[in-house]
Amino acid sequence: MTVHAWTWTYEGYDPQTERLRETLCTLGNGLFATRGAASETDAGPTHYPGTYAAGCYNRLTSTVAGHRTENEDMVNLPNWLPLRYRVRPAGAPSGPWLSPDSAELTEHRQTLDLRHGTLTRRSVYALDGRSQRLHVKQQRLVHMGDPHLAAQRTSFTAEGWAGEVEVEAGLDGDVRNTGVERYHDLADRHLTNWLTGQEADDTVWLRCSTVSSDIRIALAARTRAVGHRTVRSRTRLTARWASRTLTVPVADGQTVTVDKTAALYTSGDPAISGPRQAAVAAVRRAPGFPRLLALHHRAWEHLWRRAELDVPGDAGRILRLHIFHVLQTLSPHTAELDVGVPARGLHGEAYRGHVFWDELFVLPYLNLHFPEVSRALLTYRYRRLPAACRAAREAGRAGAMYPWQSGSDGREETQDLHLNPRSGRWLPDHSRLQHHVGSAIAYNVWQYCQASGDTEFLHSKGAETLLQIARLWADSAVWDTSLVRYRVRGVVGPDEYHDGYPGATAPGLDDNTYTNVTAAWVLMRALDVCRVLPDSRRHELYERLQIASDEPERWEHVAHKLHVPYHHGIISQFAGYGELAELDWAWYRKRYGDIRRLDRILEAEGDTVNRYKASKQADVLMLGYLFPPRELAGLFRQLGHHLDDDMWRNTVDYYLRRTSHGSTLSALVHAWVLARARRDDAWAFAEEALTGDVADTQGGTTPEGIHLGAMAGTLDLVQRGLTGLEASGDALRLDPSPLPQFSKFRVGIRYRGHWDVDLRFRAERVRVGVPDSDGDPICVALGGRTSTVTPGTARWLDLPNPERSRPPARTSGKPGASCRAYGPEAQD
Repeated sequence: MTVHAWTWTYEGYDPQTERLRETLCTLGNGLFATRGAASETDAGPTHYPGTYAAGCYNRLTSTVAGHRTENEDMVNLPNWLPLRYRVRPAGAPSGPWLSPDSAELTEHRQTLDLRHGTLTRRSVYALDGRSQRLHVKQQRLVHMGDPHLAAQRTSFTAEGWAGEVEVEAGLDGDVRNTGVERYHDLADRHLTNWLTGQEADDTVWLRCSTVSSDIRIALAARTRAVGHRTVRSRTRLTARWASRTLTVPVADGQTVTVDKTAALYTSGDPAISGPRQAAVAAVRRAPGFPRLLALHHRAWEHLWRRAELDVPGDAGRILRLHIFHVLQTLSPHTAELDVGVPARGLHGEAYRGHVFWDELFVLPYLNLHFPEVSRALLTYRYRRLPAACRAAREAGRAGAMYPWQSGSDGREETQDLHLNPRSGRWLPDHSRLQHHVGSAIAYNVWQYCQASGDTEFLHSKGAETLLQIARLWADSAVWDTSLVRYRVRGVVGPDEYHDGYPGATAPGLDDNTYTNVTAAWVLMRALDVCRVLPDSRRHELYERLQIASDEPERWEHVAHKLHVPYHHGIISQFAGYGELAELDWAWYRKRYGDIRRLDRILEAEGDTVNRYKASKQADVLMLGYLFPPRELAGLFRQLGHHLDDDMWRNTVDYYLRRTSHGSTLSALVHAWVLARARRDDAWAFAEEALTGDVADTQGGTTPEGIHLGAMAGTLDLVQRGLTGLEASGDALRLDPSPLPQFSKFRVGIRYRGHWDVDLRFRAERVRVGVPDSDGDPICVALGGRTSTVTPGTARWLDLPNPERSRPPARTSGKPGASCRAYGPEAQD
């Protein structure tokens, strides 16, 4: 693999890594995406062509281990890629259909162009083993300007022969969801009601629908030989296949070009009379490939301008790849849709395309670049607030209980069983007890409103969502007279390994620290929202949600009295954690090597990770990811505890020694936390987070889809983690903690109406530039001082001495405070 500033090139053809390359070479536009599979190949062990539309789900029932189980999946849609070819030299019969798997292949190169959003493949085939060759170049795009269009331009050059090139370009509706091996026992046929047809001389179409969700899907494809009049053509239509075959004459040394333009529509798209009619009309009016490409380039140029994050060196090149894949899943086109954040992007079928808590790692980046996308993703959660409230009522609780895995309608999509590939056993899945997902949603609401200044959202959808989540925590907290504390029982924390106590008959843990502390934070933010709401809106909201007059008082009491367990001076992951057995980490590493999925190893041995002090990923340490040090200390003070730097460092060290990092998010969170707690150790985790998908460090997971949260999280690690950036209402706050490997970088952000605030960090200084506009000046808080930067100007500010004590930070970040909150004497 060769990496340049804007391109990733794979030299040669390697069947063993083809599925990984297909994932990393996925092209998309926020509406749909297509994996980077070769157009000449079918789905099989080596290749997996997949096309996925945001929010397109279907539900099927399977029988697994004697149990009937229902699963909702993001549907693998009909494949628009197929384009195969063969040649017939003059006086000879037609040769075989050619592909990268053919014995005739002698050269192969694949280049992903991040700047322009294209995938280019170049192949050379030896037709007679020596002098006769066919050179093939294919350029592919999924249009970022018109999100329903995609196209391929394929050029064929004859070397040492003359004759004909036969090209078949089709639409394949005979597809299934088979991209994840461990799901092979589950039902996978999500499409039905196929119909195919031809429109005009150069266009074919295919329509179908999903089995249970009844989403109608249509594809149309226009295939043309560029600049050739003596082309023979024919159409082939079957129940699930529609294709056009062109036979084009070619002379020795001549290049012939075939363009295929496709359109994809579903019944969920607005302003259409029907998907088939819309798809056919779209390809008929689509311009030729050169014009399509130019418009596509222009759309990507605008995106890159808004997504700016400039880091030198190899790290910067990987971060650019991460931006590229985030934007292919969540672009400005997404702002028009009713969709959430699929944990594995639109790049594969792992996790069935479900929405977890990964938006916690994604929205902080989007908030400062594409706030309209953040608002749409939060609106997805708001639209499913009624389902979350029903779930809470069914559990005997007030408020909103959001599902751990969400899909189309907001019900809990977490499976009842999961497969351990190591043992081959299907096991109960209790991850639905991760109710902390509600706190993540509340956190995202608050952070979005702080960064964007969107008080309209905060006072309406945001307030309603946040208050209902707060009601759940207040109602879930049970008073313990012996502790004189509230307790939250029967949950699972972010660690995920521990889903119950050893030998217990019922799943769940008590007083998960992350869950309780974030619940306390949610309750206080709910009170903050109530205070800033206009009186009329607050009364209306209380009446509509039937919030009793004494509920806010209980919220405050619970927020100050939730239990936080400790053992031996360490913050416990949950009550009873200190009583678990220690694991012989060295022995397991020696025996198994890679122990990231320690839970599977122990279960296959007939043991359980519930017995040990062993975590899959950051749990307690997630608090250091969400909250700056002084805010976290303030939260513990609120709960009646003292948290100083020494206790936090001891806690970090304790869990660092007991974590297997079985999730790509783990390295990210540890890099973030260690950048402030143990800076010398941070880079190793930052590097692992950066290379997690590129190198497939989790051992075969990336071919099933990228890890979107980890990718976006690395962007935010630079954007906020190393800068200490907090976009609050009264000031843009900076508290840098640079790593030597990131001694120089640039971030462009959108902050409260200013479209391109330019932040340039150096070893000892930061430059803040504000573009010219009629907007208000920006207050920048850095090292206990505030500076004002007016539009059309820039200022260099000295970074504070890291040894110098800093004034305490406020924990509420209430909107509406003025730049003078720090006092006029602090002004530069």
